[in-house]
Amino acid sequence: MSDSYVYIMTNRSRTLYTGVTNDIERRVYEHKHKVIKGFTSRYNIDKLVWYESFPDIEQAIEGEKKLKGWLRSKKVALIESQNPGWIDLSESWYRTVKPSSETIPGLGNCIRSERSEESRLRSNTSEILRRDQNDGSIGKRLPLESGRRDSSLRSE
Repeated sequence: MSDSYVYIMTNRSRTLYTGVTNDIERRVYEHKHKVIKGFTSRYNIDKLVWYESFPDIEQAIEGEKKLKGWLRSKKVALIESQNPGWIDLSESWYRTVKPSSETIPGLGNCIRSERSEESRLRSNTSEILRRDQNDGSIGKRLPLESGRRDSSLRSE
């Protein structure tokens, strides 16, 4: 089985959020970009300040329940024992790129580092297909990234 994680995130005013996940990079990204509406999006929880891995999800859930039962002061002591500066531990997980045709629609300007090359290739492939589409060398219909079809490319 793969690792699961219990984590604590915070904001500028140090409001704490405790969670559990089987993919910490994805989940932190979702919090940072407010993908899911709820507590973390409402309170701008966007800094990962502590996490621990567990060999399976059942153990991680137990760890989360235990941590959620703690007083705030005990959670703060835990964070400060391992991360006294309250530094965002996920800061290096993502890289920001300048807005261009290479960004993935729906993800804005932040792309996971390990996927940026894949993203660039996908974008270049889409551009080549559009050019070929316009000169008539490929079929008449081409879906756009948003899932809509461009009416200017439809066959009569």
